[in-house]
Amino acid sequence: MDKKITVIGAGNVGATAAQRVAEKELADVVLIDILEGVPQGKTLDLAEAAPVELYNSKLTGSQNYEDTANSDVVIITAGLPRKPGMSRDDLLTTNARIVKQVTSEIATYSPETILIIVSNPLDAMCHVAYDVSGFPPNRVIGMAGVLDSARLRAFISMELNVSVNNIHACVLGGHGDTMVPLPRYSTVAGIPITDLLSEDRIEALVDRTRKGGAEIVGLLKTGSAYYAPSAAAVEMAEAIIKDQNKILPCAAYLNGEYGCQNLFIGVPVKLGKSGIEQIIELKLTPDENKALATSAQAVQGLVDTLKTLDY
Repeated sequence: MDKKITVIGAGNVGATAAQRVAEKELADVVLIDILEGVPQGKTLDLAEAAPVELYNSKLTGSQNYEDTANSDVVIITAGLPRKPGMSRDDLLTTNARIVKQVTSEIATYSPETILIIVSNPLDAMCHVAYDVSGFPPNRVIGMAGVLDSARLRAFISMELNVSVNNIHACVLGGHGDTMVPLPRYSTVAGIPITDLLSEDRIEALVDRTRKGGAEIVGLLKTGSAYYAPSAAAVEMAEAIIKDQNKILPCAAYLNGEYGCQNLFIGVPVKLGKSGIEQIIELKLTPDENKALATSAQAVQGLVDTLKTLDY
């Protein structure tokens, strides 16, 4: 194939992302991990599934970043996952070190690539990748809103017993407890959910969306979500590889938009071959603006903490 996607981290999120890329035949796949044999074994397993699933993507597992050279898109999933009782923010120092090292290697071998950051805490890790890579802001993108919106869509579907195909949802802000789901921009066949559900039920769905990751961590007990996060990251990669100009909520570097300055935060963007082609500014109510400002402050707090750390 004439496209290459590298996935950093061969854990559940990374390996599942590699599988989705291969099955969609978006590109050849390189899977990188520090554990000897793990990316090699998982890519061999995927290659052996190809005759059954009928995909022709070339799959490479490696510890060597030279194998990632000239990647079109790099999905960074490396880092520690959450455990019960942990917030995404608890992972800050350790994952900052990991993302710093990974990004440095990628920038060396694929200086024109587009980065999709999945590692938590998501918004802060975008800042690490942005600072280390030196890439323009349109080529550093965080996977957050696509996942959070998917969770809200799933919960709306369960609540109303309607197909997820009919549902669109919008979630802004940081990827954490301060995220800002927007019910009036969330629709079923074009009908706002505010016309279909009571205020109490909407608030319950919004609250479940905010706690969606923690709910899965609590159920699994020894791991965190990976089916939905990998699907969200690959939807972003597909929009870039296919130059779809698709509007998706992603963590983007804001320079005045939504009143935020020099900060990665979740907003609707148009994704195409250059990465972020456009940041879309929605008209928010005073309450929505206040909630987004609170979320931005939480992200800024993490970024300020990063500046004090020796990582």
